[in-house]
Amino acid sequence: MSDTTQSGPVLAADGTPLKKSLQKALRAQKLRALALVAPLLIFVLVTFIAPIADMLFRSVENQIVSRTLQNTVVALEDWDAEGGEAPGEAVYEALYWDMFLAAEAKEHTRLGTRLNYEQTGVSSLFRGTGRGVDDIGEDQIDALEDLNEAWEEESFWYELMTGGDGAAKDGSQLSAARERLSTLTTDSYRGNVGFEPGAEISALLPRTVSEYATFAVYTVFVEEDVVAEEEPWEAVKVALIEELKAGADLSGYSGPGAEELRAAQEMLADQPDIDYKAAFLKEDKDWGSIPVWQTIKTYSPPFTSGYFLNAVDLQKTVDGVEARPETQQIYIMLFQRTLFMSLVIMGSCILLGYPIAWILANLPVRTANLLLILVLLPFWTSLLVRTSAWKVMLQQQGVINDVLVWLGMVADESRLVMINNQFGTIVAMTHILLPFMILPMYSVMQTIPPTYLRAAKSLGATNWTAFWRVYFPQSVPGIGAGSILVFILAIGYYITPEIVGGTTGTFISNRIAYHISSSLNWGLAAALGSILLAAVLILYWAYDKIVGIDNVKLG
Repeated sequence: MSDTTQSGPVLAADGTPLKKSLQKALRAQKLRALALVAPLLIFVLVTFIAPIADMLFRSVENQIVSRTLQNTVVALEDWDAEGGEAPGEAVYEALYWDMFLAAEAKEHTRLGTRLNYEQTGVSSLFRGTGRGVDDIGEDQIDALEDLNEAWEEESFWYELMTGGDGAAKDGSQLSAARERLSTLTTDSYRGNVGFEPGAEISALLPRTVSEYATFAVYTVFVEEDVVAEEEPWEAVKVALIEELKAGADLSGYSGPGAEELRAAQEMLADQPDIDYKAAFLKEDKDWGSIPVWQTIKTYSPPFTSGYFLNAVDLQKTVDGVEARPETQQIYIMLFQRTLFMSLVIMGSCILLGYPIAWILANLPVRTANLLLILVLLPFWTSLLVRTSAWKVMLQQQGVINDVLVWLGMVADESRLVMINNQFGTIVAMTHILLPFMILPMYSVMQTIPPTYLRAAKSLGATNWTAFWRVYFPQSVPGIGAGSILVFILAIGYYITPEIVGGTTGTFISNRIAYHISSSLNWGLAAALGSILLAAVLILYWAYDKIVGIDNVKLG
């Protein structure tokens, strides 16, 4: 009898190696499991993760300044913000080109609103200037048009900028115009414009052609008009005036409009230069205000910590980070109030909910189920109705005060103030959140065998000792689950505090809601929400370290 030695891999029934067959089966099983959870994963990603990511991005995003004032931001780099003097002429000239395009695209008001969060009055400054920016250089433009009526003709400008039929084309100017508008408005400007600058005129008058190309793209894609049938913007004419006065060499040019260009250059030599600084100061004297320019320069980077600094009562200045004036320091106080009142509400829910949960857990099932319906009954009533009912109950002419006066416990002229303060918020929110505390505690208490208490008493323990040493420790997981649930819900509430809280009983969430819906300062709202989220996560981490999240049970 001889021993037979089997070499090689173990094979499955179909002849493939067993290890490979098992790996294939496990891979298929994982794919099936992933397919089952994929809808939920996508739903959570779209409705939860993506909004949080967007909120975090908005709390630091500040691209509107650098996007709208592209030339001005570059020109401000050389300005000494601490020198005590307003910027020079070059900055105001750059502001003109940026402001004119922003006003045409209706973006100047959004920029003014953004900067107004940091410097009061900037919004009206930008809005007013946007209405009058096309008057800058008006005298020189009038002189140009009085010289020759051709400068008012749409077809003349179009022929001048295209270089005439058969002229070499310069697509770079048009591409730059598309990019310029796309950066300003975040829209796309792709497609046929019906215009392409001539190469010769682009080399001769690059600034003028650039402004005309921007005008052409805007005319086609925004106003949906034909470029050749529209008179160009005042900025195009100002650009031409500046380049002709700067000494553009027309000696070798013989294309369309050559004669008109030479005549205009000769006439403009006697015209005064456009004083951009004086023009802006004429529109609004605040353009000479150093704090306005400091604000523009401070918030010119595409990303900023300013929102987070404002959220903790600080501010970003040219000198660094500084505390905001005491009259404007409200957010730290609101965060402290929110945490304190949430803890008080959680504690009151524990004190009121524990006895109710204990009674429900120790009653016969039929009776307990009947009483549990009463606990769940508030869920069948609108949150707004329940909160409004407390407003009726707690006000000075309300039910509670009337009863106290009727019983002689309170004088009619000394009615209790129980609404529009912290007391009203705590009472109303405790009533609303109490079921969220009772249900977890009740579900855990149901699992505690009553024989444990009887055994403790048979060994000589008093009722209190049996409860405290035997029953209560086993109910702690239910208290932990209810506490986390109530605290997280309370810290983010804003409807109830808004209705019954007044000025001293509102939460930080009310301020977040205000910035989202009223002031439209979404960046500050995002920063406040991010800090609130971080605070909740830190408290959750601390709870896990102290109590242990594994000890939290729902029954």
